[in-house]
Amino acid sequence: MLIVHVHVQVKPDAVEAFRAATLENARASVQEAGIARFDVCQQADDPTRFVLVEVYRDADAPAKHKESAHYATWRDTVAPMMAEPRRSVKYTNAFPADAGW
Repeated sequence: MLIVHVHVQVKPDAVEAFRAATLENARASVQEAGIARFDVCQQADDPTRFVLVEVYRDADAPAKHKESAHYATWRDTVAPMMAEPRRSVKYTNAFPADAGW
């Protein structure tokens, strides 16, 4: 499994539009065979900050996800809403080692 945390800070006037577009993308993303989980987290003390937690079943799944129409729509829709470029951090699953999401 590959776990990716995507950190996003959006412009204050774009929070609701970003949230709506991101939830739509998440709903479509969890339908992909290679995605085990896709969480959208909004920071409690700063609603302009989000973390997308993407859990992929294998190393090829992120590239397939980025080829999807819903991802392209999300990427293009939210780009002007970001206060700074998004960044991602990749993780491997340490526990439970046999997580079967």
